[in-house]
Amino acid sequence: MQDTEITQRLAAWTVGLDAEAIPATVRAEGVRTFVNWLGCAVGGARHETVDRALAAALPFSGPARAQVIGRAERVDELHAALLNGISSHVLDYDDTHLKTIIHPAGPVASAILAVAETRAVSGRDFLTALIAGIEVECRIGNSVYPDHYDRGWHITGTAGVFGAAAATGRLLGLTELQMTWAFGIAATQSSGFREMFGTMCKSFHPGRAAQNGAMAAFLAKANFDSSLRAIEAPRGWANVLSTKQDYGEIVDGLGTRWEAGLNTYKPFACGIVIHPAIDGCQQLRQKLGTRVADIAAVALRTHPLVLELTGKTAPTTGLEGKFSVFHSAAAALLYGDGSPTAFTDERVRDPAVMALRDKVKATSDTSVHEDAVHIAVTLTDGERIELHVPHAIGSLERPLSNEAIGEKFVTQSVPVIGQAPSEALLAMGWALESSDDVAAIARAAAARS
Repeated sequence: MQDTEITQRLAAWTVGLDAEAIPATVRAEGVRTFVNWLGCAVGGARHETVDRALAAALPFSGPARAQVIGRAERVDELHAALLNGISSHVLDYDDTHLKTIIHPAGPVASAILAVAETRAVSGRDFLTALIAGIEVECRIGNSVYPDHYDRGWHITGTAGVFGAAAATGRLLGLTELQMTWAFGIAATQSSGFREMFGTMCKSFHPGRAAQNGAMAAFLAKANFDSSLRAIEAPRGWANVLSTKQDYGEIVDGLGTRWEAGLNTYKPFACGIVIHPAIDGCQQLRQKLGTRVADIAAVALRTHPLVLELTGKTAPTTGLEGKFSVFHSAAAALLYGDGSPTAFTDERVRDPAVMALRDKVKATSDTSVHEDAVHIAVTLTDGERIELHVPHAIGSLERPLSNEAIGEKFVTQSVPVIGQAPSEALLAMGWALESSDDVAAIARAAAARS
């Protein structure tokens, strides 16, 4: 389509979105997204990545007005957005928009929950802002995926900054012109490289996107201007950062086609493309029982993106293990585990896991869907057992139930804030839309020690 006024048209829709125009199914998905994000933010709060980020940020923090989720510390809202974005993503357990591999909630929810602590925001308005932000970032992501991603950009950071700006801008009551400026300010801060996968910087990307997107909205509120064509201009975001530009993905069907309704939630705490392998290996473990000890070889036939993203054959840290299909398969076969405990430094260095990991081989096959895998296990007696996973658990075809999301929430949060506070916080998350003051949720997510 003609590449004119894309940024302004998206801004006009974002500002004009009426809560009543959002289908009930999309609003329900928005609540699921928030609950999943909140559990992941609490669950990741004590990770050493967050410890180090907090130690670095505290000397520069402004007034202590916003909660660092899952911790006792309070900081200014921009640093809270950064830190909560990091904690919500550091376990790689958060939500995924499968069409783009964007993790939508991290940049958006982290920004607006922090901002909501400094002004009265109802659950209804918060949810509308959350959905608007997710819609914006996923549509922008659609317009450049996969070329943008293939060039090495981490799309959660690069597109997420727009979502954070959109959602924060709604809470601040930006005009259409101010929202257009906010998108431009967000665009010029867009960053994040796939080279950082397996390091602390990966979770820094959604955190920084949350912080930068919120700052973009605050600047625009103060009439700090930018280009009005920041996305589509010849030297704008889409043309500089990608060889593909499909602007129809951004503006066509706004309000009728909802990307925010397509979110999915991880059952396993690692790169999404590994999930079919973990799912299949868990199933094979159940079939094999004690014969897991007799495995001589494991052959995986996967989509090419699996080895491109998660081909680390010899990870040495838990963060690297999240990007090793070899480690993930071995841990699933030996322990049936794909939760955060499968991706600790100790588990990655477990001699039994390392021994089995060396027996796992993977090949790429373009005929295999990203969400599928073919697995063949050969035992020491020569028996060969095969399994095909057409769609991994957690996919759109096999979505996690509300009950499963709740169990995941409690499993993550209880070790951090305790049983009773976790159950209370979960109930508040599910009741988001009826909340009179969303800041109460942030306060309830504080650690008591």
